[in-house]
Amino acid sequence: MSSGGMLYGGDEIGALVFDPGHQSLRVGYAQEDTPKAEIPAVVGVGPDNSTPITDLEARPDNNITPSKNFKYYVDTTFLNVPRAGLEVQTYMKDGMIDNWDLFEKVLDYVYAKVIQSESEYHPVLFSEASWNIRNNRERLTELMFEKYNVPAFFLVKNAVLAAFANGRATALVVDSGATHTSAIPVHEGYVLTQAIIKSPLGGDYLSMQCRQYLEAQGIDLTPAYCIQTKDVIKERDTPRFVLKNLPEKMTASWQQYMLRSLLQDYQMSAVQVLESPYDERTAAQIPAVHYEFPTGYHQDFGSERFKLAESLFDHTMLGAGQLASTSVGMCDADVRLSLYGSVVVTGGNSLLQGFPERLNRDLQLRAPSNTRLKMISANGSIERRFGAWIGGSILASIGTFQQMWISSQEYEESGKSQVERKCP
Repeated sequence: MSSGGMLYGGDEIGALVFDPGHQSLRVGYAQEDTPKAEIPAVVGVGPDNSTPITDLEARPDNNITPSKNFKYYVDTTFLNVPRAGLEVQTYMKDGMIDNWDLFEKVLDYVYAKVIQSESEYHPVLFSEASWNIRNNRERLTELMFEKYNVPAFFLVKNAVLAAFANGRATALVVDSGATHTSAIPVHEGYVLTQAIIKSPLGGDYLSMQCRQYLEAQGIDLTPAYCIQTKDVIKERDTPRFVLKNLPEKMTASWQQYMLRSLLQDYQMSAVQVLESPYDERTAAQIPAVHYEFPTGYHQDFGSERFKLAESLFDHTMLGAGQLASTSVGMCDADVRLSLYGSVVVTGGNSLLQGFPERLNRDLQLRAPSNTRLKMISANGSIERRFGAWIGGSILASIGTFQQMWISSQEYEESGKSQVERKCP
């Protein structure tokens, strides 16, 4: 039995795994192979116009001062409804939790609607950015024990989890997500922090490129929520559609949020990475991809769809291959070979068709000639999108891990500083 006198990985108690990112928060039970829910990493904050009747009766003078009442909307079902005055705010910044009030709203929602169980019954394993700071780690530890009364808690670097998910304790983890792409060397389950390299080129940057390109082509990017009906039209014909009556005063932040999901769909359906640097002739030989926009407008996209993704690789300083080789170069000579021998590709943005193949080619050119380069990129999109979550699910259910948890007892005795000692 573990020091807390309680075995967390047993069948009776399900440990929960949380993996927060800029695109979404992944959450579910340890030992399962996919998260139970993926919740957008934003919260809708809108005016709460409902005044309880009891308040009105209690104040006969009826000159009610509008209190600063906000209503919070979490998860796709509630977020994607057009409402007046609904601001969309993210609680993440640079891979770390930044707005704790909003983050708590999401946790409350998770326990009430996703897990549907009391938080004090489930140990919690959280993933964190490899560059997370002490202050944040302690704050999360405190939140989980003080507010949610969890029986046990643990914090692990997401790169380590992504490596574990692919069966590796030593790996170079190339993680390309919404807001950035990073190369993180992991050696024997520990992150080599001095060699982390990250760039701001990720899925959102690509969405911006797509938007500029599509707007320059004069393509109407009206999102689906605006459209009441549309006609079937011939390819490249002007779209014919009827707009919906929408609430007035819809905020810019909400409209941007909805536009982004349209761009992401285009990106994942049409954009592709060439295996070698962009070349018009090579690109023209690959079959075009047909795509239809919410307005009903549709056309084939040819070589331009390769040009869009090129920006993630051809950047002199920040290309994915450059990041990875620079990171390995900053590690000790004796671990370089083993890092090149297992390059783990993870993150939602790495699902772009051709991403791992291109990274492989770029690394082959940069790696020393005597290197055996091995790319590990899970075939399934689930495994790559949820790499860190799956690693957490595996870790939290391993027998030997059970004595590593910070138990509520230890927290009572030594406080939040435990996290620096127990969670590397």
